Amino acid sequence: MTLDPHDLAHEFPALADKIHNLKTGNAHFHKLAERYEEINKETVQIEEGVRVTDDAYLETLKKERLQLKDQIAAMLAA
Repeated sequence: MTLDPHDLAHEFPALADKIHNLKTGNAHFHKLAERYEEINKETVQIEEGVRVTDDAYLETLKKERLQLKDQIAAMLAA
């Protein structure tokens, strides 16, 4: 099974420059983006079987990732 990439570059491919500018110029955005990428990396490891955990924890990670993505999308739209 191939996993869909969920990193910010794939989620918002047309906004790569804006993401970079916000990461370097906005501390809050930088923190959100870092946390998003941490959660995404952990989620991928679990889904690929590299790391073992229960389904409830994986679901919690996915929900947090989605909430962060929504916050990031709102900042990118502003």
